[in-house]
Amino acid sequence: MLICGVDEAGRGPLIGSVFAAAVILDPARPIAGLADSKKLSEARREALAPLIREQALAWCIASASAQEIDQLNIFQATMLAMSRAVAGLQVLPDKALIDGNKVPKQLLVPAEAIVKGDAKVQEISAASILAKTARDAEMIALDAIHPQYGFARHKGYPTAEHLKALAEHGALAEHRRSFGPVRLQLAAQQGSLF
Repeated sequence: MLICGVDEAGRGPLIGSVFAAAVILDPARPIAGLADSKKLSEARREALAPLIREQALAWCIASASAQEIDQLNIFQATMLAMSRAVAGLQVLPDKALIDGNKVPKQLLVPAEAIVKGDAKVQEISAASILAKTARDAEMIALDAIHPQYGFARHKGYPTAEHLKALAEHGALAEHRRSFGPVRLQLAAQQGSLF
């Protein structure tokens, strides 16, 4: 039975896409050291991600944009990214195991939600690593264009540094307009135009 693990990264940040990954591991090619991406160092995640891409039977990383997050809400956008990741697999699994307590409605295969699945199921751990490294790569790329915001350091989360940069430099096109701190900043920017 082919099982795919599915996890997401980037629900909490104020900017950028939410990412999801789906992974079907190859039992003949086990990968040592898989764990919840949040429990691994950045260096360890960056070392494991290419191994997963190389040795998995199939994998796919997908996302939903900041605009989609603003249109749908973060929960629905996360479900959409997860559905896209499963749909993008080169091999259709028999079942998807989803990290968390909700299953995306538009999935093409039977699925089960597993709370803290990224710490319990190897396939979900692998998916969490791919989703997190893809999300971090987006932030590092954005940092290269807008270094004054510090995205490479805080990865878009609402840290004191990010909130200060938001107040000083304003919201970017990539910021999630439906998130409170961004909405407040945009209102302040609008107010200063008059």
